[in-house]
Amino acid sequence: MSTVSPETRPPDAEDWLAVQASPDFAELRRRLRRFVFPMAGLFLVWYLVYVLLADYAHGFMSTKVVGNINVALIFGLLQFVSTFVITGLYVRYANRRIDPQAEKIREQIEGASE
Repeated sequence: MSTVSPETRPPDAEDWLAVQASPDFAELRRRLRRFVFPMAGLFLVWYLVYVLLADYAHGFMSTKVVGNINVALIFGLLQFVSTFVITGLYVRYANRRIDPQAEKIREQIEGASE
């Protein structure tokens, strides 16, 4: 059973509203959106191109590349590869740009609640 000592208190609603209105939190949101929105858009376009080619460009997608491996299979596998690449890029970006800002905000919240 955990108890809160008299000298520390958990952040309350006013603390969270103050953090949400802070320039540091606005910067955190801006950094996150700067990566997420363009990357999501790029991936959705890439996926849509794949689906449209599969539906309307049968000749191109059935072109044999090596043995029984055709363009459609390669593009389909590249969908998985691009997912892993995006994940790796996000982790790297978050470690460098998002996590330090989030840590700064967390320290401010914890400092204010003491």
